[in-house]
Amino acid sequence: MFIDRVKVHVRAGKGGRGAVSFRREKYVPLGGPDGGDGGRGGDVVFHVDPGETTLVTLHGRPWYAAKDGGNGSGANKRGADGASICLPVPPGTVVRNAETGEMLHDLVGEDQAAIVAAGGKGGKGNAAFANSTHQTPQYAQPGLPGEELDLLVELKMVADVALVGFPNAGKSSLLNAITRARSRIGDYPFTTLHPVLGSLPLLPEESAEFQRMASEGGSCSKAPPRIILADVPGILEGAHQGVGLGLEFLRHIERTQALLFVLDVSVARERDPLEAYEALLEEIGSYARRLLDLPRLVALNKIDEALEEEIEAFAARLIDPKAPVHSIQLGGVFPISSLEKVGLEPLRDALVQLLHRLRAGAHALPMSHPSLPA
Repeated sequence: MFIDRVKVHVRAGKGGRGAVSFRREKYVPLGGPDGGDGGRGGDVVFHVDPGETTLVTLHGRPWYAAKDGGNGSGANKRGADGASICLPVPPGTVVRNAETGEMLHDLVGEDQAAIVAAGGKGGKGNAAFANSTHQTPQYAQPGLPGEELDLLVELKMVADVALVGFPNAGKSSLLNAITRARSRIGDYPFTTLHPVLGSLPLLPEESAEFQRMASEGGSCSKAPPRIILADVPGILEGAHQGVGLGLEFLRHIERTQALLFVLDVSVARERDPLEAYEALLEEIGSYARRLLDLPRLVALNKIDEALEEEIEAFAARLIDPKAPVHSIQLGGVFPISSLEKVGLEPLRDALVQLLHRLRAGAHALPMSHPSLPA
């Protein structure tokens, strides 16, 4: 079950109460105060677990509480700290205050953690209040309450490239063809009802190069480098206003570094590919204008069911500098067939090259136009 938004109530532990106690030993008739401090309440912590892909773990329970701190006792014994509760969340988790909407934490990196509700401080025992003028204090502090609040937890998936297109464009088939993903496919709209991630296989030399770049950038991760592609459910016109699956999934492309537009060029297509491309740009730009500044590639899919002259015309139109759909962010047009696995190798190589440049900090892409199939 894919869950990308959940509301939970969290309560951190209360601090333990300080003790009022006096030293009582044989031959020490006037022992001073020896009340210990209370222990600190436990925290509620979210930590990023790369093995998690949805918020289903949090969805299982609507309420989480950490343990209270132990009370102090005599002989200056401090109460035990309350046990914290540590909850795994997937990379890309955004934590907001459910009442105010304020963003509290944005958890992206592997092994990143954040205290979403801090435990209360333990109270001071009476030994802490003894001084030269007040040697027998009869007072100790109560523990402070821990933080308690409602959280809205959202997932914005972390992927390098998002596959964008209208329903039935063949995004899921393309993801399955070039990655190890097993996205559901079918000959009807909205076969994909939630984002699916796939990892693009890298050659040994490519993996070594990405690993070298990560090490030079200060990364200590021992995980093998990956290029993650996200199959986003089909977008409808008006999606930025909530039409169709709308905003529920447009937010999943916010963190991507590049966009791969998948256009249906088959003779049985539902709309003109160039009109579809313009409409997709409009929807994405209306949702978040900065997404239009991302580098983008275009895959002309289903060429096994298309007219050769139309494929050439569509590709030429997309790379025409005078065309309305042209953009300096366009890094290549790739005629492909996901079903027949035609043209996938050039597309895969272009994706690897693109991510190499982006991770190296070079965002400018040379204009390219791969040769069309004969």
